[in-house]
Amino acid sequence: MLRLRRTLLGGFVPALALSVMAATALPASAQTPPPQREAVIEVSGEGRVSVAPDMAIVSFSVVTDAKTAREALDANSKSMTDVLAALRTSGIADRDLQTSGFAVNPQYRYPENNNGNEPPTLIGYQVANTLTVRLREIAKLGAIIDQAVTLGVNQGGSIQFTNDKPDATLNEARKSAVADAIAKAKTLADAAGVKLGRVIEINENAGRPEPVPMMARAMAKDLAEAAVPIANGENNYNVTVNLTFAIDP
Repeated sequence: MLRLRRTLLGGFVPALALSVMAATALPASAQTPPPQREAVIEVSGEGRVSVAPDMAIVSFSVVTDAKTAREALDANSKSMTDVLAALRTSGIADRDLQTSGFAVNPQYRYPENNNGNEPPTLIGYQVANTLTVRLREIAKLGAIIDQAVTLGVNQGGSIQFTNDKPDATLNEARKSAVADAIAKAKTLADAAGVKLGRVIEINENAGRPEPVPMMARAMAKDLAEAAVPIANGENNYNVTVNLTFAIDP
């Protein structure tokens, strides 16, 4: 039996018509199936290029002990002034000389076996001034260390070999990484019996160089008696790229 429904205008419409209208008002997304995911091949490639360093970054310190802070500071400043003057005379520019640490510390003698009843005794002060040097002529490194020790450097930090302008080397590593990724993608496509299509996405993870670090021990005065042997080796620049290829039908 067909039922009638009263409208706001006072007329009657079939209830069946209202049901049909409600059905046609459903959102289109409920009726359209989701698009199929595009078939792709995802690979990563690695590129590695080795190159000799052309710059060394050296860190060393002048450490001075005295009974008063004033005496320690004056002695330390004189030694560091001599070191800086010698480095500038050797051709190192001011832009390559940087104070990277400075400290004035009291020195105490702690009593033995006093069970904490006797306070420590102030016996003097220590001043430490640390200098970081960018050396663009690596051949001079051994001689400069010798000279610095003679003039007052008595504590070493580290030596790091690097490259001033590594862009060209990184570009070679990038090309090698992309070639490696393409070769892998072609191998996978051939093995699967499909045709390799266009590149959909490329992203890069460029690593910084792997420098050759040299951790220097505390420097002694007798180092200045002979030239310091230096081996700078090579730096390795690594780049990883991730490529996504379409699979052609």
